Amino acid sequence: MTDTPPNKRGKPKPSLRQKVRAKVARKIKARRKTAPGIWSDLGMMGQLGWSVTIPTILGAALGHWLDRHYSGKHAWTLALLVAGLAVGCFNAWHWVVKEEKEIQDEQEDYDE
Repeated sequence: MTDTPPNKRGKPKPSLRQKVRAKVARKIKARRKTAPGIWSDLGMMGQLGWSVTIPTILGAALGHWLDRHYSGKHAWTLALLVAGLAVGCFNAWHWVVKEEKEIQDEQEDYDE
C-alpha cells in the first residue's frame, strides 16, 4: 500500500520522481516531434471542407435529377441539398470528435 491518498480515479497520486520523469519524457517527445506546418493545416481544412461539400453537391445533383425525371408538386433539389448539407456537417463533426479524442488520449499517455 502507498502512503499517498488516491486521486479522483482511485489511483494513488504519483510521487515527485514520477512527475519529473513524465515531464522529461514529454519534453523529449516534443523536441523529437516536428511542428505541423502551414501545409498540414491547409490539408486538414481541405479535408474538413470536402467532407461537407461532397455530400451537399451529391444531394443537390440527386435532387436535380429527380426534379427533371419525376416532376411533381414537391421540389427535391432544395430538400436533398439540405439533407446533403446535414450529412456533411455530421461527417465533419464526427471527424473533429475523433481527432479530439486522439489528442486527449495522447495527453493522457503523457500524464501517466
